[in-house]
Amino acid sequence: MLQLKQVHSAVIHRVGTASSESLVGDGLITNTPGLLMAIKTADCVPVLVSDIRLRAVGAFHAGWRGTLARIVEKGIGEMRRSFGTSPADVRAAIGPCIRQCCYSVGGDIRAQFESQFAHAGDLFEEVFDANALHVRYPLLFLNQRAPGHGDHGPEIHLDLVEANRRQLLEAGLAENNISVIEGCTACDTKRFFSHRAEFGKTGRMLGAIGIRLE
Repeated sequence: MLQLKQVHSAVIHRVGTASSESLVGDGLITNTPGLLMAIKTADCVPVLVSDIRLRAVGAFHAGWRGTLARIVEKGIGEMRRSFGTSPADVRAAIGPCIRQCCYSVGGDIRAQFESQFAHAGDLFEEVFDANALHVRYPLLFLNQRAPGHGDHGPEIHLDLVEANRRQLLEAGLAENNISVIEGCTACDTKRFFSHRAEFGKTGRMLGAIGIRLE
């Protein structure tokens, strides 16, 4: 099994053999049968793709930085360049990750997405979540607030699933060839690992793809 030292980048490696060399990046592509490629996630988005006609596959790790850098869109482009893949022949699966309900981000991240994507307005939602504030800032609720200090403003929540689904569509995939596995890693820590919900003390899920030997 071939894995990466993941660094939240848009670096993609084409691989042909299993190697002990440590590869740094967040994407792998191959057309070599019998080679299993894997990525690790605990909130970030795992995206696995397969060219069913030419028998080539890709595995991509997309956190907000990788998504902003268009790793999935670039990955499909690398498969076209390396293997002659046509997007019409690609099937994609977006695996379990943190969903918009739990993924609050800063205004700086929103601004970066708005500078890169025309559809950025569809990726963000403003949410007031008092429970999240209790967890993050418990001392705020131990004492009565001074007069004039009202409720905190809404949080900005990012939909990483939709962001990566849009990249697959823009790369040329048909909408009905994209599957999304339901579930939020932060909502359901009994089934999934979540770096955010478990405050960094958690495991990693493995998303793997390969080509069967004939």
